[in-house]
Amino acid sequence: MADLAAIDRYLAEHQREWIAELRELCAVPSVSARHQGIEECAKLVARMLERRGFAVEVCATGGHPVVLGHAAGTNRARTLLFYNHYDVQPPEPLELWDSPPFQLTEREGAVFARGSKDDKGEFVCRLAALDAVRAVTGSYPCDITWLAEGEEEIGSPHLPDWVERNQSRLRADAAVWEEGGIEVDETPIIRLGARGLLYVELSVKVISRDAHSGQANLLPNAAWRLVWALAALKGPDERVLIPGFYDAVRQPTDREEKLLRAAPKGAADIRDEFGLEQLLGGITDVNRAYFTPTANLAGIGGGYQGEGSKTVIPARAVAKLDFRLVPDQDPVDINAKLRRHLDSAGFADVAIELLGAERPGITDPDAAVVRLNGEIAAEIYGKPARVTPLTGGTTPMFIFTERGVPVVAPGVGWGAMNRAHSPNEFMRLKDFERAARHLARLAVRFAQAD
Repeated sequence: MADLAAIDRYLAEHQREWIAELRELCAVPSVSARHQGIEECAKLVARMLERRGFAVEVCATGGHPVVLGHAAGTNRARTLLFYNHYDVQPPEPLELWDSPPFQLTEREGAVFARGSKDDKGEFVCRLAALDAVRAVTGSYPCDITWLAEGEEEIGSPHLPDWVERNQSRLRADAAVWEEGGIEVDETPIIRLGARGLLYVELSVKVISRDAHSGQANLLPNAAWRLVWALAALKGPDERVLIPGFYDAVRQPTDREEKLLRAAPKGAADIRDEFGLEQLLGGITDVNRAYFTPTANLAGIGGGYQGEGSKTVIPARAVAKLDFRLVPDQDPVDINAKLRRHLDSAGFADVAIELLGAERPGITDPDAAVVRLNGEIAAEIYGKPARVTPLTGGTTPMFIFTERGVPVVAPGVGWGAMNRAHSPNEFMRLKDFERAARHLARLAVRFAQAD
């Protein structure tokens, strides 16, 4: 048995070294949405793994590169896979940041920067955990495979095909996924699944150029045309109107129902965070609501949107939509149904560009690594772990869960408080240390399991 107290001491004594590495990593503005800093960041991630004895390859994907690393451990019969992403969201609006978004800044027991939590902080925390185990025991506890991609924030469009071509290099007995942590009340949380995603851009062009609005009773308006098309997709009751949209939705299993009944409803925290008296539709059980798919209008534009007035008829209008999908919905199927619905509703002229498609992924709550993760979480945080079957967001865990690899995600998160994807994203240092202790124990005990 590894000396866990010695591992904990090592983590406490060397934290500043890992925060320095995180500072270097966050300084690279690896914004995947605009292909900024991607190659530079992939090479930096590769160097960080190489320093730790990993055999590393930066792999082409047809999009942003994947960093793949392998390291041998004491128990060669078991392999633990770590998944992270090195890309980040755009930092805008810049004026809302209290410190430069790509300059890691420490204040009030936390570090602030884009990626400080999502997902560079998570990545460095895992490095810290394995560093500590190897420093105390002399080796990694089992074989480790590391997969770090650069397109998670844009829907991982090239990862599934790359994984399909490289299955033999990705064999694992379990995977530690990106992002995890504790609730606001510091109860450890185990999220077993993620919703899928269909992300599309709708566009329509009705005239050759913008026109004078004095001709508004003569010429078609692209903005109105798009608004009418959007109105055909969802009603005021939030029900999606695409025929067959709900056909493949499966209800929670009996085991998932039991977990849902045991979990807090969660509505009050979200209401308080966003200043609401009630959630949409009067929802009170947030975890159960995640088993309902959504259609979200993420952005819309057309015509003049600058300061003051400009009397024009827009020639072209666009809208971005994301659909969060639940087991057993398929984004390819939903995209086809969207096309048929727009055509049958008279909007065949509205073009659809597919920007992202990911299937839902979910892990068996009775998997051995899930139980082990919960036991360790209770030891670290002093509270029983709370298990929730599905989360509202999306991550490409389906590429492993569909192959029978169970997935867990201990991490540095603190409820919904870290402001990931928002200005002033941060990670608390105490969460970094506790998550590293959690991850170190998980690696050690996973390697010792039968």
